[in-house]
Amino acid sequence: MVKKEQVRLTDIFSEFKELKNIDRQTFVQVMEDSFRSVLAKMFGTADNFDVILNPETGELEIYRNRTVVDDSAEIANPNLEVHLSDARKIDEECEVDEEVTDTVDFLSFGRRAILNLRQTLASKILELQKAALTERYQSLVGQIVTGELYQVWKKELLCLDEDGNELYMPKQEQIPSDFYRKGDMVRAIVQRVEVTNGNPKIILSRTSKEFLQRLFENEVPEVHDGLITIRAIARIPGERAKVAVESYDDRIDPVGACVGIKGARIHGIVRELRNESIDVIHYSSNIRLFIERAISPAHISRIELDEENKQANLYMPSDEVSLAIGKGGFNIKLAGMLTGYSLDVFREDDLNGGDEEDIYLDEFADEIDQWVLDAIKNTGLHTAKSVLKLSRAELIKRTDLEEETIDHVLDVLNAEFAADDEEQ
Repeated sequence: MVKKEQVRLTDIFSEFKELKNIDRQTFVQVMEDSFRSVLAKMFGTADNFDVILNPETGELEIYRNRTVVDDSAEIANPNLEVHLSDARKIDEECEVDEEVTDTVDFLSFGRRAILNLRQTLASKILELQKAALTERYQSLVGQIVTGELYQVWKKELLCLDEDGNELYMPKQEQIPSDFYRKGDMVRAIVQRVEVTNGNPKIILSRTSKEFLQRLFENEVPEVHDGLITIRAIARIPGERAKVAVESYDDRIDPVGACVGIKGARIHGIVRELRNESIDVIHYSSNIRLFIERAISPAHISRIELDEENKQANLYMPSDEVSLAIGKGGFNIKLAGMLTGYSLDVFREDDLNGGDEEDIYLDEFADEIDQWVLDAIKNTGLHTAKSVLKLSRAELIKRTDLEEETIDHVLDVLNAEFAADDEEQ
């Protein structure tokens, strides 16, 4: 009769193993711990209980160990002590101060104990799942995963992996031109795992430099095998990126290998990144040469380096300045990000052959807000004359500032040169 009840008891909880996909050994340990937890709540302690669950047959056995006391003694705790006369019903040869062990029928404790056990087991399995999920995705940080888009919200996307686990991609981790519909497959890297009150939240990213690096590793065998090393990456997600590569094998052209024949390899990466333009350049430990390559396609006449402050002044002909700056100022921004230097561009003919003395924009900080000056300088314009030589429309387009702001800047700069003319 006991064996039949034991089997029925394990059948009650068999659903957990099937639904939660937990290996047998772990399930057995969790189940034993759950029984101990319920027994401790019922009797105050479970230290004197032995819970044995056979992983092969699924049979459960619970044994209680109690100390035998004389019949005349008062029992303080029936769970820990038993009178000699009662103990000999279990073991005829037992004596006082010995331990006697009897079998406990858990089902006899009633429906409430069964429900309590079910809830405890469910809670422990949920904790186990959360811990396993956290450990799994922490080991995948920086690696590409694929999820099916389940829900699109204003501030983030919700994807599900192949096991139905939830993966989140915040708006700032999405490429601006990304557009998905429910059911689409989304590729991204695991950016981080946030754990709040034991609940893991897996954060994905498509805007990080690591995502671009993993795509190169997937598309370019030489990068995957370590024959080509990616030394630096700079990205403006969805717009443009620069990647510096090198190879210690003189027989391998790292740039050619990354681009592929007729751009076959790079095109796959560009498509994944929503047509993000990618420049692949040769890395160099010579910082002057590296800056020249990073600012390509513009050609530099000379460079003034301040290595201590990571500052470089680039001098070039006027017709090269627009190439150095690039559309939206992206080229010079990325070159600075790639090299780690703050880059300033100067026209040689302005500085050497101009009739008027130029003025750095920082000199106007008392009349123009610093954030406005920074926005203009980020496009590669650092002097008043370089700003005035551009049209109003071009300035608005490059800086993305309001028309009223640009008009104020132009008024201040024009007034400065007009004042100089009057003095002369």
